[in-house]
Amino acid sequence: METSPRRPLHRLLSAPARSAPLHDARTATVVGRWLGLAVGLCFATGLLSHVLQHPPHWLVDHLPSRPAWGYRLTQGLHVASGTAALPLLLAKLWTVYPKLFVWPPVRSARHALERISVAVLVASAVFELLSGLLNIVQWYPWPFPFVPVHFAVGWLLIGAVLLHIAVKWPQISDHWTRNAPGTRELPAEDGPDRRSLLAGLGAAVGAVTLTTVGQSFTPLGTLDLLAPRHPDHGPQGLPVNRTARAAGITTVGPDWRLTVVGPRPYDLSLAALRALPQHDVQLPLACVEGWSVSARWTGVRVRDLLQHAGAHPHARVRVVSLERHGAYRVTDMGPTYAADPLTLLALRLNGQELSLDHGHPARLIAPNRPGVLQTKWVTRLEVL
Repeated sequence: METSPRRPLHRLLSAPARSAPLHDARTATVVGRWLGLAVGLCFATGLLSHVLQHPPHWLVDHLPSRPAWGYRLTQGLHVASGTAALPLLLAKLWTVYPKLFVWPPVRSARHALERISVAVLVASAVFELLSGLLNIVQWYPWPFPFVPVHFAVGWLLIGAVLLHIAVKWPQISDHWTRNAPGTRELPAEDGPDRRSLLAGLGAAVGAVTLTTVGQSFTPLGTLDLLAPRHPDHGPQGLPVNRTARAAGITTVGPDWRLTVVGPRPYDLSLAALRALPQHDVQLPLACVEGWSVSARWTGVRVRDLLQHAGAHPHARVRVVSLERHGAYRVTDMGPTYAADPLTLLALRLNGQELSLDHGHPARLIAPNRPGVLQTKWVTRLEVL
């Protein structure tokens, strides 16, 4: 029986990379367009989040406290777009993976630089999306600090994306639309399969988004099946990231006092704090993991406490927690937040006294501010 002759290895490797339909430039361009939109939105909102959490010194006095729901929106979009980017990244890698086996692997200096840039792009994209996913479930199986590394690699990723677009722009523009020259040259019989693939990918992105975005967009909370947080689960109907036990606080004794340090320093007992004029505000608690929920908070305006201590109307304030350890046990607040009438030293949540996990006896709540900076178990305010 005759057998077909075997092709030499170098001929197999140098054969066209298109081993199956849809591993083509048109499919890669459409998926890349969607992925680029998700990555761009994720980067922009992540940058806003980082600036609000770790503002440069020159920007502290100018951070806006309004709109009150601003951080809730931007951080919800950050996590939602990052989650949506996961299936898009997998699809993008699937469309282009045959090109990894083209021979020779490097054809010129320009080609070598292009392949290196693609390696950086893929590595940074995988790292950013997977580390972000692990962050929202609060699992950190690595020895480095998440926030600065995630932020630095984000810049690396967006730079690699822009470089990749610049290098591949002729091919991208040649397949940007259905009637583009490059697209018209592709086999017409692949069109229905391509449309089916893209429809399935769109459905997958929609399903992932709908089953996770409810942790921040509460009208979709009943569909919140895959997200690690449910907006109405937790003590007093709010989720808790860091419990009192995790913070090393088991009880707050009757001798607790609030110390306000300024030109006219003073102390207040809990009873004296409760006797001051109380104000109600409806504000969201929005965390970096993407979950958020609005609640009614009752307490004393921070600006009134600072004014009684003789603080300047545009003064900053440092907020100190009873917590002995933790990255955010001491936080600084710019003058726009400190002077905002919505910023409270809250004593009650939804009409009930704060539970210990929510910061009893007093916690900070301010508009347009990350949850990690809404300091719990407050014991000291310092005018800066």
